Amino acid sequence: MPITAQHVRETLAAYLTEHPNEADRLSAITATLDQAGDGIASRKEFLGHVTAGAILLRPDSRVLMIKHRALGKWLLPGGHAEPADATLLAAALRELTEETGIAAGQVEPVGAVPLDIDVHPIPANPAKGEPAHQHFDFRFLFRTAAETVELQEEEVTGYSWRHVEMLTGEPLRSRVMAVAAVAV
Repeated sequence: MPITAQHVRETLAAYLTEHPNEADRLSAITATLDQAGDGIASRKEFLGHVTAGAILLRPDSRVLMIKHRALGKWLLPGGHAEPADATLLAAALRELTEETGIAAGQVEPVGAVPLDIDVHPIPANPAKGEPAHQHFDFRFLFRTAAETVELQEEEVTGYSWRHVEMLTGEPLRSRVMAVAAVAV
């Protein structure tokens, strides 16, 4: 069963229970949900749509980053929801395993609530017939002891295990650092 607007609303509400000061920053998600309904999980919804990301943390406080082929940027693993994804967490895990080759059995989710939700613009892609739009990226934290990565070379050109301190975006950096500190 595909991800529904109700699931997105419930996941957003759970996140905002933990981070109520972010309600204004994330109001675009609610506005898009009101207009797009269940279409918010479709990559063809150009008001904006949800994506799912994975923050993969090793015991040595390193986080996996991938180099995205199309964007030419270092990012966390993640991507668009697929019709077979029942939840945003499941979508994040599927994207992680697809892009990195790390098996689902080698990672453990740290809760069902995203560690971070990021809203960012995506530029128009005339080659794909896509106008500029927004991604609402629900980022979930996973732990692993795995080190070996097998890249999905159609989308990913490189990978790097980086120290948590190398993450630049806030509040993501602070939150991952806090979790890593507890693990030590």
